[in-house]
Amino acid sequence: MAELGKTQAAVARAVGVSQQAIGKIINGQSSGSKFIARIARELMTTPQYLSGETDDPSEGALPVPTADDVADQVGGVRIKEIDLDYGMGASWIDGVPVTEVERVFPADWLVQFTRAHPQYLFFAHGAGDSMMPTIMDRDIVLIDTTQQTLNMSDRIWAVAFGGAGMIKRLRPQPDGGVKLMSDNPSVRDEVAYDGELSIIGRVVAVMRKI
Repeated sequence: MAELGKTQAAVARAVGVSQQAIGKIINGQSSGSKFIARIARELMTTPQYLSGETDDPSEGALPVPTADDVADQVGGVRIKEIDLDYGMGASWIDGVPVTEVERVFPADWLVQFTRAHPQYLFFAHGAGDSMMPTIMDRDIVLIDTTQQTLNMSDRIWAVAFGGAGMIKRLRPQPDGGVKLMSDNPSVRDEVAYDGELSIIGRVVAVMRKI
């Protein structure tokens, strides 16, 4: 407990016993516990070490599974989720610190939307109402960054335009521009020219709470 910086109360909560029960084991007032295996897991050691059968705290211990191990066991893949909102209007992205976490999703679910390797995918949130009813405010969008060439008209893309992150339908124009279109008819379309637009990836899936 000292090496891991854990208190009696913390171990008790994790194991599901009272703090007094942990205290009695430590003070020798209790010879053992039916929860010894849980206690050992919480303290990253083995029941044999805690009961004095061995002096090696790691002998017989199973290695802690990695994130990849966990994903493999459930038939899943890890995909990054960033804390950046992509405005369906505009959301400023220049200079904004972006943190990310990884979520595990079933691989057989993912292939319905894209064959890209998970390292080139990420989840983000849409913000605003300019893409309603296709994408609602705070919907989660899956973005495939392997698709950055505008070779499909009227598909939905995550882009950077004028320093702002956006989710828009894109349509190439005869004069070389790209029209940024909203699904909400009350929102005016815009046109980008001469390198003003940077494609981050194509939106390949949308998820929302109902």
